[in-house]
Amino acid sequence: MAIVHHPDVTTVMTCSAGSQPEALCAVVTSHLSMCPDCMRELSLLEEIGVGLFECSPSDEKVEMSSLPGTAEVLNQVRDPAVEPTEGDVPWPLISILGHSLDALKWIEMRPGISTVEITLSTNARGDLRLLNLAPGAELPEHGHSGEELSLVLRGSCRDDFGRFGVGDVSDLDDDHRHSVVAGPQGCIILIASETHPAFLAEPADNDA
Repeated sequence: MAIVHHPDVTTVMTCSAGSQPEALCAVVTSHLSMCPDCMRELSLLEEIGVGLFECSPSDEKVEMSSLPGTAEVLNQVRDPAVEPTEGDVPWPLISILGHSLDALKWIEMRPGISTVEITLSTNARGDLRLLNLAPGAELPEHGHSGEELSLVLRGSCRDDFGRFGVGDVSDLDDDHRHSVVAGPQGCIILIASETHPAFLAEPADNDA
């Protein structure tokens, strides 16, 4: 199925420029590895940026070394020695997670919802994790302190903004609240946020 939902172009360019928090960049680069359309668009935007840079007066130029290109940004979360093989883990995360989502050690948050926390670099800000939602399971409604990016890796889900399948990205800022409901086959999502996710602080509903 075609990818319908993409990160905002400014989100992608911020990642490419190397100024995005590591957790968010991991989601963007994983989407780029799955979405040829976004890779082509980013390459075009970078070519335009280089052209504008070369045409600008010398006293207005920024050192190019401070503006890493797409390949360099991708390699921040990818071991260049690892090549993608059969599996459902995006290649930027294979060196961290391995090739199979099923082989990971999932920790149950509440019935029908499990998680795997992904360790970031020592000084990195934010939170990066996988969420595994059973068929029909609902992630409680929550807001965000800062940006939240999520990428569907398996199955499908829906929220107030539409249906999301494999490769689709939800790009939300702190103005939005939403809940997420897994589709009939369940859903595995890679989710990154600038702060500890609000839904992790909410206790499980024991009255159901």
